[in-house]
Amino acid sequence: MTSAPVPFQVYEEGTYLHGTKADLAPGDLLTPGHASNYEAGRTSRHIYVSETLDAAAWGAELAVGEGPGRIYVVEPTGDLEDDPNVTGRKFPGNPTRSYRTREPVRIVSELKAWVGHSPEQIEAMLDGLADLRRRGIATILD
Repeated sequence: MTSAPVPFQVYEEGTYLHGTKADLAPGDLLTPGHASNYEAGRTSRHIYVSETLDAAAWGAELAVGEGPGRIYVVEPTGDLEDDPNVTGRKFPGNPTRSYRTREPVRIVSELKAWVGHSPEQIEAMLDGLADLRRRGIATILD
């Protein structure tokens, strides 16, 4: 079992992670063009990955859908770009090591032994996101 996620700490150099609630298997491809995990009514034009367990855990914990959050080790099949939702405007540079791609991302394996954020941290994040939606500024740059 790993310890709780640490912001900005790289999981393993060169390893990309994807957090979701989808039940996937090695070899499956994640492709853009499906409903967004984070904004109702939006079709996502990108697949998002990170090199940090913290960012992947947030993805798994905040994703819509039933079932447990899951984190997958993934292999991008195309070019990655910095995720503008957390780079530049929110954090200078890319300390979250978060990226996106318009190309498929292949599932390599599921990371089974991970520890997520505390219930209090998740509640605070959900409250903050709800506040942004109420104020009309929760737009995802996709």
